[in-house]
Amino acid sequence: MTNLDHGDPGDVPTVPPPLAEVVNPARPSAAEEARTVAASTNIGTLASLTADGDPWASFVTYGLLDGSPVLCVSHMAEHGRNLAHNPRASIAIVAPNPPADPLASTRITLAGYVYRPEGDELAAAREAHLAGIPAAHVYIDFSDFALWVLRVQRVRWVGGYGRMDSATAEAYASASPDPVTPHAGRAVEHLNADHADALLSMARALGGFPDATAATCEGADRYGLDLRVVTPRGAAMTRVGYAEPLESADQLRAATVALTRQAAGVDTSGR
Repeated sequence: MTNLDHGDPGDVPTVPPPLAEVVNPARPSAAEEARTVAASTNIGTLASLTADGDPWASFVTYGLLDGSPVLCVSHMAEHGRNLAHNPRASIAIVAPNPPADPLASTRITLAGYVYRPEGDELAAAREAHLAGIPAAHVYIDFSDFALWVLRVQRVRWVGGYGRMDSATAEAYASASPDPVTPHAGRAVEHLNADHADALLSMARALGGFPDATAATCEGADRYGLDLRVVTPRGAAMTRVGYAEPLESADQLRAATVALTRQAAGVDTSGR
């Protein structure tokens, strides 16, 4: 469930509620959202603790080993010395291509502790880091660099104003990155450029906003579309979900066609 606890309630813009039931509001869980953000980039901000117990923020790069960030850090770096002294750490990661308002961007914090992998896990961690940061092949085997794996114990996802939730370490570990979101950019642009009427019909018939005067798609994932609607009562976000979750971005076109037919009142069962 989405929690609305982002600072003072006055910080969250007031939005009009739906006037009708949202037919299928299915969306990714916080754990799935977090795995998708973590897999969408290879940079973040590491928070470590100095020997004096002071917080220290550092720009870092990472690869992913089953969702766990793998860092390659120099012993000479401040944060490298911090991790060796105190393994508690967290990484803040912001999804690429943020909106004009930075606070409306999607981001996560992964918190836990770091450890030095050994044996087969060390080899796997090395490959994971190189997969995320190919340029690291230049220094990854230097004696003054070490690999650290962040064992995630707490997850916080923020999807923008009023959209946030926490996930357990177990849920994060078992979740998988969204297969649609990273490849949906062109499809979203196409929907907005050529199918504005269909999006408006979806918002009215399926998204709970029969008074919508305009609708634009702001994102797509394995479960459905995020729509921004304009109404006489103001602007709002809503959700239209597919009949079934998608397994790849190749299925996105057929899924949106089905939503268009459903919104128009056409039987999509094939009978």
